[in-house]
Amino acid sequence: MLDETQEALGALLQRSVQVFDLSQPLENGMPCSPSHPGFHMALMRRHGDLMRGAGSGSNEMIIFGGHVGTHVDALAHVAAEGQLHGGIDAVANSVDGRHRALGAETIAPMLCRGRLFDIPGARELECLPAGYGVTVDDLQAAAGEASVEPGDVVLVRTGWPQQYEDPEAYVGHRDGAPGVTGPAAEWLADRGVRAIGTDTIAFDQILPGLGHSQMPAHHILLVQRGIHIIEVLNLEELAEHGATVFWFLMIPLRLVGATGSPVRPLAIVDSTAMEVSR
Repeated sequence: MLDETQEALGALLQRSVQVFDLSQPLENGMPCSPSHPGFHMALMRRHGDLMRGAGSGSNEMIIFGGHVGTHVDALAHVAAEGQLHGGIDAVANSVDGRHRALGAETIAPMLCRGRLFDIPGARELECLPAGYGVTVDDLQAAAGEASVEPGDVVLVRTGWPQQYEDPEAYVGHRDGAPGVTGPAAEWLADRGVRAIGTDTIAFDQILPGLGHSQMPAHHILLVQRGIHIIEVLNLEELAEHGATVFWFLMIPLRLVGATGSPVRPLAIVDSTAMEVSR
């Protein structure tokens, strides 16, 4: 399927492209934030359970929260001092089992310029250490001479997917996990970005022993600035390719009143030139 997508996009853009899948697989036992329901899938009917002549069908039941796996946060996800983005009363907004405003159905599909900020690459590291806070200096070092333009989507690599097979380490509740600090989030927001994503489960810097109790970057981006956050990305292959500028494609599900949506983002890289224009 990815090969077909690559061929179709190449034809659309009239050039040779390479497509990178930036998502993590959804499966039982995968890492999940302790603040959210986990992922559970089970076959409800197996081949052979019910035969219709010589044929049979199989289906499943899937249960999981909107913030499991690679996903995008809706603006209804976080409130500060009782208010959502735009001064909406958070309690009044969350009645009848869904949010009346700022739900996941309001997140527009994104096809725009993407920027990869490879923080460990700029620091000549394989992976940032647990509990590391990505600073403005880190972002500037990773950006190099290329500027961030209004409407860009910025993806911040920490290398943390290298811990993905160890859910406890990846979540970082005990030892911490790298993430974006408040000032770094503010710096990106000031440049008019459309969304910011990371390859960690919580986006924010997670300090050892504190878990997910402190989320300044979430407050700055979702509540104050109205900027969507993308989490649990896999940026390793994209970084290995050396692509820092690309087309970014992401389509959220229209989950009415939800606080997040699973996504399968793609980075589309021009195979003949590493630069694309918006």
